[in-house]
Amino acid sequence: MLSYQRELSGYDIRKWLHYGVRYYYGSPAFSQIYSDLKKLEKMGYLTSREDGSGPRNRRLYKITEAGLDAVTRWARDTPADPPTLKHAAIMRVTLGHLSDPASLKQMLEEHIAYVDEMHRDAAKGARWAAADPKWTYARIALDWAERYYASERELTLRMIKDLDDADANFPKAGEGIPLPGPEYWEEFEKRVAAESRKSAEERRRPRPAAE
Repeated sequence: MLSYQRELSGYDIRKWLHYGVRYYYGSPAFSQIYSDLKKLEKMGYLTSREDGSGPRNRRLYKITEAGLDAVTRWARDTPADPPTLKHAAIMRVTLGHLSDPASLKQMLEEHIAYVDEMHRDAAKGARWAAADPKWTYARIALDWAERYYASERELTLRMIKDLDDADANFPKAGEGIPLPGPEYWEEFEKRVAAESRKSAEERRRPRPAAE
């Protein structure tokens, strides 16, 4: 947020994150924001000052040249890490043998309500960003977030439909369902390794000139 080279308070940063970045990168708590601001200031990436022009004093932060250089290098030159997905709803479905399809459906319907809210808010943020050319790249990210949550909704609806067959395809929870033994996972690992080798060989195989 400070890379736009405006003075901002910790509250301002938290608010901007809530309106935009939270749809695809999370939104840290105030305590984490202020801790990071102090750390960055000690590193020489920020400066701060007390501002008493409003009804209450607040500390404003501004990025330094060193800070701008550092974040520019990160944005331009640092490889993007693979996204980390921790999806609590999907984990509940994975443990469906401890539940039942009806309970899982209710949980997924609640998840859809959350997804719908995020989709509406992301769409609203994209419209606001479109009004100012300075937010062109932020608008592109928000457009992606809008499409992401639309896709999440469709995937969740598909999962609810898949649960319709769960009773017929899996024993009832509580009937002493045995976990797969070590030999199952050893065989599974062998099959995965074999498929990976086959895929690698196919990628290395020369393609016909006609293709």
